[in-house]
Amino acid sequence: MLQAAGWSGYLLLRAVVGVSNGISVEGVLAVIIESIVGYCITLLLSTLYGYYRRLPRLTGVAMTVATLLAATVIYAIIQAFNFSFIRAADTPISWPLVIGSSFVPFTVLGGWTALYFGINWYLIVEEQVDRMRLLESEASSAQLAMLRYQLNPHFLFNTLNSISTLVLLKQTERANAMLSRLSAFLRYTLANEPTAHVTVMQEVETLKLYLDIEKMRFEARLRTVFDIDPRVEKARLPSLLLQPLVENAIKYAVTPQEEGAEIAVTARLVGDRVQIAVSDTGPGLIGGPRRPTLSTGVGLTNIRERLAQAYGPEHRFETQARPGDGFAVEIEIPFQLEEPARQAA
Repeated sequence: MLQAAGWSGYLLLRAVVGVSNGISVEGVLAVIIESIVGYCITLLLSTLYGYYRRLPRLTGVAMTVATLLAATVIYAIIQAFNFSFIRAADTPISWPLVIGSSFVPFTVLGGWTALYFGINWYLIVEEQVDRMRLLESEASSAQLAMLRYQLNPHFLFNTLNSISTLVLLKQTERANAMLSRLSAFLRYTLANEPTAHVTVMQEVETLKLYLDIEKMRFEARLRTVFDIDPRVEKARLPSLLLQPLVENAIKYAVTPQEEGAEIAVTARLVGDRVQIAVSDTGPGLIGGPRRPTLSTGVGLTNIRERLAQAYGPEHRFETQARPGDGFAVEIEIPFQLEEPARQAA
């Protein structure tokens, strides 16, 4: 298409210039023949240049220059014959005429050669850019999957340890109930892509499955409150984003206190942003270690990395330590109703 468009433009330009200079019908015919010959020559050049591009660089450059010069000579000979046969029948074809006719062919074919390699270089660069974007996307997805999969071993260790304890205490009914809840929770986690985004309500239902398992361990010591704005129920966020926060609260707020603690999960719509908070009524930072991560090192750091992967600078992640009055984590993300990458299963 580019060949046809280019040589059609060349023919039109030469014809208009010739007509404006009073060229005869024979002259217009000569211009048509020159354009057709040039079109055929450049079709052959495109095939040869495509082969030369696969050769070593110096060899390809040398072959390209030699081919360009040979094509210029052929084009000049045809133009000289065209001039001798149509425009000046009394002037025989000669080498001085061929040399004099070589300026325009060399300029046209040289410009065409430059355009050929320029366009192909641009296409190669675009292909490499697309490939790099694809690789970056795949690397990002792989990193997100890795971060997500880090959660399961930690959670499974705690849960299976609790089930083992119940079995040793011969509390088979409670152990069976915990296994059933664990099965439901794992079914959800396995049914969704690790890089998928889910709705806030799906995330809340998953948290409730997880908390049902934990309540089998802590009973009345674990108290939960969910306050979800109906307007954000269909907003999307990375799957299992909040579960480590709740697990963190259980570890540092419920476990160390005889009376347990209350864990609150809230979600609000503020403008075009979704604000989510997970807080507890535990001891905070008094009498206990700081809480930067979970014991396996995948807690808050994991969530920060997942948010950075999913939203870049378009998110906010803050922790609030209230000495003697609990600990809170606040997350702010864009309000999105559609899956930005892959749909959840």
